[in-house]
Order: sequence, then C-alpha cells, then structure tokens
Amino acid sequence: MAIWNKKRIVWGVSLLLVLGLVTGGIVARASKKPPSPEGKNAPVTLEFTSADLARLEPLALRPRLRVSGTLQPLRQTVVKARVSGEVRSLGAREGEAVAQGQQLAQFDTSDLDSRLHEKIGNLESSRAQLALAEKNRANNQALLKQGFISQNAYDNAASAFDANRGTQQMWEAQVQLARNALKDATVPAPLSGVVAKRHVQIGERVSAEAPLYTIVDLAELELQAPVPAIDVPHLLPGMEVEFMVDGYAGERFAGRINRINPATEPGTRSILVYVHLPNPGRRLKAGMFATGEVELAATRPVPTLPVTALRQEGGENFVWLVEDGKLSRRAVRIGQQDITAGRVEVREGVPATASVLAGKFDLIKEGQAARVRSEPIASAGK
Repeated sequence: MAIWNKKRIVWGVSLLLVLGLVTGGIVARASKKPPSPEGKNAPVTLEFTSADLARLEPLALRPRLRVSGTLQPLRQTVVKARVSGEVRSLGAREGEAVAQGQQLAQFDTSDLDSRLHEKIGNLESSRAQLALAEKNRANNQALLKQGFISQNAYDNAASAFDANRGTQQMWEAQVQLARNALKDATVPAPLSGVVAKRHVQIGERVSAEAPLYTIVDLAELELQAPVPAIDVPHLLPGMEVEFMVDGYAGERFAGRINRINPATEPGTRSILVYVHLPNPGRRLKAGMFATGEVELAATRPVPTLPVTALRQEGGENFVWLVEDGKLSRRAVRIGQQDITAGRVEVREGVPATASVLAGKFDLIKEGQAARVRSEPIASAGK
C-alpha cells in the first residue's frame, strides 16, 4: 500500500511539471508580439553637439602655398664632338668631378694631320701662282704705258692676278679650318661639375655633333613648380621657400623664388615658378623630388571654416549643413588656406549663420534627419 502511495506522488509531481512548462511556453509566445510597422520604419534622427559643428568665422589668413617638383641643376651641358673620327682616349667617368678646361676626350688625328698638310701644300702653291701673276701684271702695266700691248692684254693679266689672289685666300681659310679641326680633336670640359653620363667608349667612331658627355654643376639647383594661376598674384621674386627633399627626412632646405613665367602652360591653368636653391655641399642631386611652402602675406579678414569641414568628391568641394531638421550637402567655392591655423576661405556656398559639420562623419546622406542639441554652437578654433 505504501508503494502504491509513492507512485501516486511521483506521477502527480511529473504532471505538475509538464503543465508548468506548457503554460510558460504559451505565456512566452504571447509576450513576443511583432513590432508595429510604425516603429520598424521610423527614421533615425542624427544628433550633433556644438563640438561637431562650426560656423563661418572672419579671419585674416596667413596662407602657405605648397609647391613641388623635381630639382634640376641650374647649369648643365651636353658636350658634343666637333669632328668625326675614332675616340682615342677618355678622361672621366660617371660620377667623377671635372674642372673647366680639363681634357675629356681625344680623337685620332692621323686623318686630320694629313688634311692639314695637304691644305698647307695647296696654300704654298697658290702663293707661288699669285707671285707669278703679280709679276706678269706689273710687266704688262709697264708695256701698256709704252704702248707695246693693248688694254685688253693688260686686263687679262690683271684678272689672272685677282683670280690667284682669291685662290690664295681660299686656301688660307681652308688651312685655318684644318687647324681648328685638329684643335677640336681634343675635347675640354666647358664647365666645372660632375659627369652625369658618358655616351661613348674608347675606340668608338663617332660623327660630328655626337654627344660625348653630360656634365652637371650641382652648386646651384632650380625647382620648376607649376602653380595655379589664381595663386600667382600672391607670389613675388625673392620670396623665401622652405623645402623638404625625398631622402632627407625631417631636414629642411631654403630657397628663393627667382623668376615667374609670364604665361600659363599649354593645356593647363598653371604657371611655372622657378625657385633657386643653393647647394654648397652638393648634397642634393639632380632629379630629386622636393616639396616646399611659401608663406604669403596676411589677407584681409575673410569668411573661413575649419579645413576638416571641407569634403571633396568628383572634383567638387562641398560641406554638410544641418538645416531645417535634416542634412544638406552644399557645394562651396574656396579660396586660400592657412595651414598653420587649419582654416580655409569660403567664398561662396555657405550662409553666414549656417551650422556646418566640422569633422568627418561616415554613412551620412542628403536629407537624413538631424538636429542640434539646444546649446550654443562653439566658434571653430575655440
């Protein structure tokens, strides 16, 4: 009888547990109601604080204009052959320093010597012919005075003298040319510098005007920097330019604007500005890429925004405004920038009292709901 009572108790507890689980599942399903369509599709409103926003602020900018380009030697030359012939010797290799007047190359002179001696022989022969023609002219002149010969006979003798005198002058010029060619067989350095390229080898036969050496003088370098035409009126010869050069991290070099091209480059709106850069230690080399900055004169106070507020897409500058409870993308026309102050001039596109996003925000779009907390908007830069 006791055993039967225990079984009844176990079955009763089990039945209660089952009923509890079923009841709990029904309650849980009843509590998980689907969200209302209104809550699911309700737009998200972005909220910004004063630290996120900026307004136009008048500021006298001290813009720094960036310039960049490749360094080129102020003086360089390609030494060319003045005569044709075989290269007998060469006096320098790439990377070696040469002094002005130093012998760089020597051509074989055997042909040149032969030509010179031939021309000298022709010159001596023409001198003898001229002397004979002069004697004949003098004799005929005396005979003409005595009436022994006609005027025509004398004129023939005088013409022969003139012809021989012209022949002698021609051979004198030929001899001088041959001597110059013999002299040109020795090639000196036209300037002091460093050999950047040797174009020929010993034993090679070259023609006149063939390049032999390229020599660069690294004592003074020049940067040809294209500058937007809108910025050129702010530049003047003599302005200092501070440079950084690839390969010399953290080191700065000083140069000055030497001259400004009077016309824009074809197909662009840029004007070349030439910056002179002394290089007394020859540390900088031709072809290095340099980036510099020119500090311009302070402007009158102009409307500005933080540079961080400016966005670019497809070549267009724009900013994001918070107006009428939503975001609005607004194209702007900008002017000069003050890199030190982190400000940019805004010439068109932003109302004076507009609230502008001062930083970068991802995943925002035109017309998105937005609001500003009811607190004063901090002036940018404060």
